[in-house]
Amino acid sequence: MIDRDEPVPTVAVVGGGAVGVTTAADLAARGAAVTLFDRGDLGAESSGRAAGVLYDAYAEDVDAAIAARSMERFRAFGRSLPGFEFTPCPYVIAVREGDADADAVPAMVDRMRAHGRAVTLVDPASLADRFPIAADDLAAAAVAETAGFCDPASYVAAVAARARREGVAVVTDAPVSLSRGGDRPAVRILDPSGSGEASGRRDREFDAVVVAVGAHTASVLADAGVDVPVIPYRVQALVAPVSYDGPMVYDATAGVYLRPHPTGLLAGDGTEPVAADPDAYDRTADDWFVDSTSVTLRDRLADTPVDDGVPDDGVSVDRAWAGLCTATPDGDPLVGPVADLDGVFVAAGWQGHGFMRAPAIGEHVAEGVLASISTDGGTDDPWIDAFDPGRFDGDETFEIAEGMAVERRDGE
Repeated sequence: MIDRDEPVPTVAVVGGGAVGVTTAADLAARGAAVTLFDRGDLGAESSGRAAGVLYDAYAEDVDAAIAARSMERFRAFGRSLPGFEFTPCPYVIAVREGDADADAVPAMVDRMRAHGRAVTLVDPASLADRFPIAADDLAAAAVAETAGFCDPASYVAAVAARARREGVAVVTDAPVSLSRGGDRPAVRILDPSGSGEASGRRDREFDAVVVAVGAHTASVLADAGVDVPVIPYRVQALVAPVSYDGPMVYDATAGVYLRPHPTGLLAGDGTEPVAADPDAYDRTADDWFVDSTSVTLRDRLADTPVDDGVPDDGVSVDRAWAGLCTATPDGDPLVGPVADLDGVFVAAGWQGHGFMRAPAIGEHVAEGVLASISTDGGTDDPWIDAFDPGRFDGDETFEIAEGMAVERRDGE
């Protein structure tokens, strides 16, 4: 909380997705005067196209801690935020026969359990006995019991409402650029037509600016003269009108996840590992993704009727879409102060896991920003070392790697 003897710090949060609205609400709850800017409507970009799959089944220390805190907050918000619901649901990790990743599953489960995660290695046959999924082609499977799902759009709306109750000023249809006014960072509101010209409103200075603009991170910071290695890429999802009351499943071999959905079943991944233009990417799903995922669902679900009108005997599909994720060279996000831009902080590069991390990351950024700009003389670094934006020069070239994988961090 803010020391009442200090001036109230002013903070701008740029980006109204899940991370941005959570950060803004948590900053205001801690006494800051916060203005949240979004280039369009809140949650209209990557957060609004996310799948809402939530779990804490991570093997690496930092990921496990963040996921545990996020799940704790998702559950609490489900009890306390009007309009938001968290639905508990087990999460199954499945690897097919012939897939080399099957050998890595037992060690992965051991690491998850070492972090206190309720994850169990199971025999595929027993998996099929418990859940309405087909398992006769699986070599290995694990079940994370304390997972769940939600509607991402409702999370953004509910947390934004909380932010407003905490006093956050929300400014939508307001693309911005960063500038410097005197000794403090400033935000310049641009013409919403996309011309890049100033809107005519004066620059606004703040004690701190948080950049949480997802796929637009590199361009926003580049305009301020800072390069960061954050690359947007397309991912895809669909909704099928299939009656399903089973667990969430990640079929690691097929690269497809699925979860229950109010109108049937939501499935996705469809990673396209090439850089995408966040202002001009194709928001419709590719035919190859729809066809292959439809067949995977038919293979994975028990007693699902075949739709003879769908290629290769897949299931029918109601709608399908594409969204953007962001990649970094090592698969970890950039969270913390931006070098050469005093008072500017970044939170980006989620590798497809940004929404499920949002409650914990928003809290972490809020606490880190206030500690960083405090005048009380504190010397402890409030930021996570593994996420330090300064670990990169900004001009790195790298291949985009899929965010969902059995082994994510160099075989750890």
